[in-house]
Amino acid sequence: MRMFRITACVPSQSRIRTQRELQNTFFTKLVPYDSWFREQQRIQKMGGKIVKVELATGRPGANTGLA
Repeated sequence: MRMFRITACVPSQSRIRTQRELQNTFFTKLVPYDSWFREQQRIQKMGGKIVKVELATGRPGANTGLA
């Protein structure tokens, strides 16, 4: 199965103490080839930025470890 391993950075809304303080959260996940566009739109709507995209093989939802 063709998969993308994506690393993205999204601003965390839960840890904002003041208006000026914003904490970014980095995550890495496997995304199926067919739902790549939907995942890309979801990250960008959250105000995030995609850092790295790689081709990978594996199961959806599997932990890819630290990148």
